[in-house]
Amino acid sequence: MSDVRPYIGGQAVLEGVMMRAPSSFAVVVRRRDGSLLVRERAMKDERASWMKWPLVRGIASLVESLRLGSEALRFSSDLYMEDMEEEERDAHRGPPSGGLASTLMLSATRVLSALALFLLSANDASDAGGTGGEKKKAGGTGLFMLLIVVAFFIALPQMASAGVNRVLHLGLEVQSPRFQVLTGVFKLSIVVGYMLAIRRVPDIRRVFQFHGAEHKTISTYEANEELVVSNARKKTTLHPRCGTTFLVMIALVSILVFTAIGGVLPRIHTGNSVSDNLVFFLEKLPFLPFIAAITFEIQRVFAKYCTTGPLRVLLWPGFLVQKITTIEPDDSQLEVALAALRATLFREAAPGVTAAAESLVDVAFPSYEALAAASELRSGTSLAAS
Repeated sequence: MSDVRPYIGGQAVLEGVMMRAPSSFAVVVRRRDGSLLVRERAMKDERASWMKWPLVRGIASLVESLRLGSEALRFSSDLYMEDMEEEERDAHRGPPSGGLASTLMLSATRVLSALALFLLSANDASDAGGTGGEKKKAGGTGLFMLLIVVAFFIALPQMASAGVNRVLHLGLEVQSPRFQVLTGVFKLSIVVGYMLAIRRVPDIRRVFQFHGAEHKTISTYEANEELVVSNARKKTTLHPRCGTTFLVMIALVSILVFTAIGGVLPRIHTGNSVSDNLVFFLEKLPFLPFIAAITFEIQRVFAKYCTTGPLRVLLWPGFLVQKITTIEPDDSQLEVALAALRATLFREAAPGVTAAAESLVDVAFPSYEALAAASELRSGTSLAAS
């Protein structure tokens, strides 16, 4: 492997963890029988391309995080459903009697996880390859999730601000700085309130534990320590490049950006407050990629220069919210995160692997020890070859 250690991005999924390196992608899910199922593939490394230019890389990373994250979530939720049905068959010694209930519960979990997905992704991925079919499926799911994010974290806060403005007779114009501050407060309140609420759902609570395991594993890797449970267990569940911190920063940056553009754009006076809000909402949409790009660059600077010393205080707003979205994992969950990272780094270390020559590989291991042993061999171009 190169002396320059690549950034690793990750995400928690249902009963598993996804990891992404510049040249590889892997999802590891713990099955009901305790085995580990790995889905991994080589990816096109875009570190030297225009997609890694400042500002551009932030938008590319966000798009990829949504696309790969939705693919990983769909993969894990399909396995989760299979295990639920198997558990019901064993419990009733026959066909599952609660099939509809199980499907509805899984659908609800998927929606909750999709909304949480944006918050749980680390922002260090580069452009992904993959088969055309996988790209199309993941792209469609990613677009759906993006629409959910826009509706939930952009449209809803503005509607709440407009409602308070009207009920309390504040008389704030939608383009005024005070209205933008009010909207920012509602953005953070909605994010924090939503996370506090779904944290109480058992399946989502486990996702938050895997989120903590992912952070601990990446911190172990970044400390250049051996990828074993004993080392990962000692690490913090907080990480400066987490998507939770990213969203907190977006809320703050959006206040400044929308205040600035509100003062430059022509004044909106339709004679109707609902119409004013709708027009301004539509005017804001083209600026969202710019806000994401700026926030990405700020977060990278903070993650590089503010992790120690007095400047660490700049990370604490994001860390406080991460204390909601991460929960201390158990050792079996740490094993899953470590397995995902090992599978990802295996591709990084395998010489001559190209995205064009590789497709998705699914391989099962009876235990974490078996996977760790296979990744140490490095005798082929994929874990399956070991």
